[in-house]
Amino acid sequence: MLSEQSLPVVRATLPVVGGAIGEITERFYPRMFAAHPELLRDLFNRGHQADGTQKQALAGSIATFATFLVERPDERPDAMMARIAHKHASLGVTSEQYKIVHEHLFAAIVEVLGEAVTPEVAAAWDEVYWLMANALIAAEAQLYQESGVAEGEVWRDMVVSGRHAETPDAVSLTLRRADGGPVEPFLPGQYVSVQATLPDGARQIRQYSLSQAPGHPEWRITVKRLRGEDARPQGEVSSWLHENVRPGDTLTVSAPFGGLTLPEGEGPLLLASAGIGATPMLAMLDHLAATGSTRPVLVAHADRTPADHAHRAELTRLTSELPGASLHLWYEDAHASVPGARAGRTDVAALDLPPGLTAYLCGPLPYLKSVRGALLEQGVAPAAIHYEVFGPDLWLGRD
Repeated sequence: MLSEQSLPVVRATLPVVGGAIGEITERFYPRMFAAHPELLRDLFNRGHQADGTQKQALAGSIATFATFLVERPDERPDAMMARIAHKHASLGVTSEQYKIVHEHLFAAIVEVLGEAVTPEVAAAWDEVYWLMANALIAAEAQLYQESGVAEGEVWRDMVVSGRHAETPDAVSLTLRRADGGPVEPFLPGQYVSVQATLPDGARQIRQYSLSQAPGHPEWRITVKRLRGEDARPQGEVSSWLHENVRPGDTLTVSAPFGGLTLPEGEGPLLLASAGIGATPMLAMLDHLAATGSTRPVLVAHADRTPADHAHRAELTRLTSELPGASLHLWYEDAHASVPGARAGRTDVAALDLPPGLTAYLCGPLPYLKSVRGALLEQGVAPAAIHYEVFGPDLWLGRD
């Protein structure tokens, strides 16, 4: 918690700093990348920098953390912090890089707020930053230790052993260790990062869920090619993987991370997904089927059309192998070709939700907001709803 001398200062200045945090992050990133261009080239997602979502996520996380320190000093936004820590670990972020962020973030704060940043204000917000940074550094150190790697040393070479087109825009890749060793164990629902060296020499990194359960001799990821409103390829890494990677090629891949993982126990589950968000749910279902689970499982998936639904046959098969599971599908178009599918978008009210349900959600942010809100209306406890969002988390602290 904040020190006695910093707490009233942060409380008094939170409206000002919070109101300016968007402009501060706008200044922060150009300053940092000018001093350290390798960070934009080889670590940060250039697409999220270009569209502004990474800046929004950083601003939201700082504002949320500071608000907790002032309004709920005995608590921390643990779900938010865990998602950030897992993402950082999957990128190989090190404790030294927090010093770089601190230097340029506080220079941006002074640049935006000017004389309002007195020594007292600077010291108080410095404390906020390092409380958050040190909590993340500690969490990431624990993740590195659990993975059996040194800080930041998460990368290994993997050979692409197979490639399969799941839909016109989704391809699955199976991966084996280049050194011939066994693939590491992971928890159903976790993801890995994949490095791609693009034509301009930049090394860009993206995360992909492991879409099969632990226990298989190889890992599998499923990559959806992102497209813009004009239907042209938009994601530079997903497009590069689609166009260039074939069996026999080598990819640099991280150890598995991610906190949206299948819980132990026999309680009822809801696995709800949209689009490529089905991939972590596939790993969970695969694990449940492999272990002979009889727990009640509602599987709900939404997609644009059946043809766009990656791994649809596999999702159907795995659900049918579980005696306590039921599958519920929604398609915006052409749903009549799939028996039992509904038209439109996921309707939680159409599901018979058992008491004691734990819900796991994965998909685009509007989908997460809609389904979570509907679950709350149906009486599901907020603490029982967990989610994973691909890309910058613009919904920080809402758990």
